[in-house]
Amino acid sequence: MQAIYEPKGRAREYHELACNLYRGCGHGCGYCYAPAATKMDRREFYDNPIPRVGILDALEKDATRMEFLGDKRHVMLCFSCDPYQPIEKGMGITRQAIAILKRHQCNVSILTKGGVWAYRDFDLLTPEDKFGATLTFMSDADSLKWEPKAALPLSRFESLWMAHRLGIKTWISLEPVIDPAQTLEIISETMCYADIYKVGTLNYVHNTIDWSAFAHAVKARLEELGKDYYLKEDLRKWLK
Repeated sequence: MQAIYEPKGRAREYHELACNLYRGCGHGCGYCYAPAATKMDRREFYDNPIPRVGILDALEKDATRMEFLGDKRHVMLCFSCDPYQPIEKGMGITRQAIAILKRHQCNVSILTKGGVWAYRDFDLLTPEDKFGATLTFMSDADSLKWEPKAALPLSRFESLWMAHRLGIKTWISLEPVIDPAQTLEIISETMCYADIYKVGTLNYVHNTIDWSAFAHAVKARLEELGKDYYLKEDLRKWLK
């Protein structure tokens, strides 16, 4: 079993290496692509997430190999699940995984909607690591509609601020974009403690968003603020 892998397609635009610790995710996001990608029934994916069998042993082997090779690429936790979904509070799989990676001198990048309780593991991270949050809305009501069991926006903002205060590099995934106005507002809210923004579109859900207008607006706003950013290809193409 391979724990650390090289993502393909859209995912590779975020990180060169990744590890998925859980099968399924309890956040229940309505726009989630992962049930289809993992060939799981959507309800089972949301209601019955479990740690991947043998994941920590496999991660130990892969991290050992990376250490031997001197591979300093960041390992992202996670693409097809959330490392700080509700069951992590009892399981502690993510904390164990971070400890394994750091013991083998590997660099870690986290992406979560879990909010402030991810602070539990900040003692394991260093300035070489990255902590990121997916942010879709400013509105609690919209977040509860689309991401019913994820942390509310303020909790995610606070988790980024905490990481920033500790010298951990912070990043924000602005994907999917569901309400462009709220996405631009998120940038204004977080600009003092976010180091990099990565922006995509809304895929797998029908929408009528003017992507050309949004692409130009978000690019202009990020450059106006002097922020480091990356526009994913599915958004970048609208600038042409």
